[in-house]
Amino acid sequence: MLADPVEAALRRVFANFRPPPKLDLATWMETHMRLPAGASAMPGRVRLHPWQRGIADAMSDPNIERVTVQKSARVGYSTLLIGLIGSLVDNEPAPVLCVLPTESDARSFVVDQVEPVFEATPQLRGKLGAEADESGRNTLLHRRYPGGSLKVVAAKSPRNLRAHTARVLIVDEAAAMEAGSEGDPISLAIRRTMTFANRKIVIGSTPVFEEGDPVIRGYAESDQRVFEVVPPCCETPTEIMWKHIEWPEGEPDLAAFRCPHCDALTHEKHKVEMVARGAWRITRPEVKGHAGFRLNSLCSTLPNASWGKLAAEFIAAKKSPDTLQTFVNTILGEGWREASETLDEADLLARAEEFGLQAIPEPVRVITAGVDVQRDRIEITFLGFSDAESFVLGHSVVWGDPKESTTWAEVDDALKTTWRHPLGRTLGVDAAAVDAGDGETMDSVQAFCSPRFNRRVVAIKGASGNRPAIEASHSKGSKLFIVGVDGIKASLLTRLARGRSIRFSNTLSAEWFEQLTSERRVLRYSRGQPVRLYERIMGRRAEALDCVVYALAVRNLVKVDLERRGNELRGVAEAPRIPNVVRSQWMERGRR
Repeated sequence: MLADPVEAALRRVFANFRPPPKLDLATWMETHMRLPAGASAMPGRVRLHPWQRGIADAMSDPNIERVTVQKSARVGYSTLLIGLIGSLVDNEPAPVLCVLPTESDARSFVVDQVEPVFEATPQLRGKLGAEADESGRNTLLHRRYPGGSLKVVAAKSPRNLRAHTARVLIVDEAAAMEAGSEGDPISLAIRRTMTFANRKIVIGSTPVFEEGDPVIRGYAESDQRVFEVVPPCCETPTEIMWKHIEWPEGEPDLAAFRCPHCDALTHEKHKVEMVARGAWRITRPEVKGHAGFRLNSLCSTLPNASWGKLAAEFIAAKKSPDTLQTFVNTILGEGWREASETLDEADLLARAEEFGLQAIPEPVRVITAGVDVQRDRIEITFLGFSDAESFVLGHSVVWGDPKESTTWAEVDDALKTTWRHPLGRTLGVDAAAVDAGDGETMDSVQAFCSPRFNRRVVAIKGASGNRPAIEASHSKGSKLFIVGVDGIKASLLTRLARGRSIRFSNTLSAEWFEQLTSERRVLRYSRGQPVRLYERIMGRRAEALDCVVYALAVRNLVKVDLERRGNELRGVAEAPRIPNVVRSQWMERGRR
């Protein structure tokens, strides 16, 4: 039986059919993508800069699983991200997950950037439909398109990250994301891609702080590509760094590039040519599958990124550490390290002196203890106080489960210990603050502290913000005290930087000093206002720092006359005080 002639013709057509080749990202963007007027400084058809093309090539390279971009502002990175999304929707459908720091960031990204580009690009117009949420309503941040989906979520909500899987993960402004109750949001997001063998992970950010910044750490783990321009003087490829930019005194508009190879000076008018001939160079070719890019604004050819304008911005910014940090972050694409805000544990260790709990310094009149509760141990730091100085006398660890009474019995023995004072008598702990901030051990801490309240052994909980050093909780019936940790840490940092207002025993270990310097003071903005916060340096424990903060806080509960305490330690009996008697002149008249 002969086949249907129509069916036979269709078979011949489809036998010769080949789907059009997938375009690489750079080609797709320059072929199809359009930037809308009003939402872009350069509306219309996209023309990629050389540095953008190299990043785009890595984003579409199937042999590269991860892309990390450590960047400044004014380099067109957002355009690349939107181009990647558009290319996936049109060219290579897949489930895509975008993670931004906050819900408002996510909405702004969709409304102000993604939707206008999709509307302005004929190839994308109408392709991004709304996805229904669990209640059947369409959502702004969850969209579907043929063969895939786009979900834009906030890093602040772990539920957002648990609820979705994706082949392509895009993380923007990673440095602004803070770890929550379930850990690092970036790590949580990466786990959502594990079921895809051909996954793509793109993480980019303007860095904030030099240590612990996720994008700086990611770049360090990558093949570390640098963008090198070709100056006309000697044509030796060079990465433009801030140290290469100079200008005559008082004339920043004349800023130029000093070649580090031939020492020639190249002016702004040659920048476009230098950059056009530029290329990315891989500095760690042994790393495979992870492309890392480091880029600053000095190679940008935008008018507001001219060397002269950047030099003027620098002159204005350097007047204040806060504005200088913004320049370093957003213009140079580098992490900020403020020397006065970070302490070197080796320097503090070198200050250690020959004293301790068994050899208390003579000026000490009061001793307090800060107690930090961990799951398998309880750590105690003992501080001594004179009228002008503080002395870290020692540190001990009680190993055991904090839910067991035997562990607390050892802690009680430590807090009841007395030590021989150089003046003759003994001195013990005047007050102790025990951390009850861990929800799992709070009941055990309060059960220990409550019957010892008359010894000033108090349960405390740390709180950030502008608070008193220590104050009783306002909760009815509670004997919990609230410690204003930020204020104490600020004072502690200043005192440590000055030198000798806090002194250290040589019985303290090197690890203890590393823990004491485990946090640094950072600047964040809340509702547009700068706020000083404390950030843990990655990989460091902080028990020693916490113990010292608690011991300093509880000193405020000890109201003793230091001169009288000194006499007590000497064994000098205090002469009885004779009350002043004021005689009435009227009574005297009556005796005459």
